[in-house]
Amino acid sequence: QVQLIESGGGLVQAGGSLRLSCAASGRTFSSYGMGWFRQAPGKEREFVATINLDGGFTYYADSVKGRFTISRDNAKNTMDLQMNSLRPEDTGVYYCAASRIGSTQLANGYQYWGQGTQVTVSS
Repeated sequence: QVQLIESGGGLVQAGGSLRLSCAASGRTFSSYGMGWFRQAPGKEREFVATINLDGGFTYYADSVKGRFTISRDNAKNTMDLQMNSLRPEDTGVYYCAASRIGSTQLANGYQYWGQGTQVTVSS
């Protein structure tokens, strides 16, 4: 069982930056692939980024590639998402998720989800 808590969301102007963090409980954090997803109002949840067990592999949605960076610290049981050059279309609730099968961009590959943190980018 893994419990996930996101933090770091907020209101930022277009072009600005935010850093989201995901804190995980439990002693087996390094056994899980991790991912970030987001959901805008009226839209389905969409994949943002994923990272494998040791952080050696990352993969991003095309919409955030070159602007967002996913990272993890297994010693601290944390995962971060550095978001730069934010755009109004990045607005949404951001969720971190843990997967027993490793890193994947498929939402149904994740067994554990956080409650989400709101990110709002104003134009």
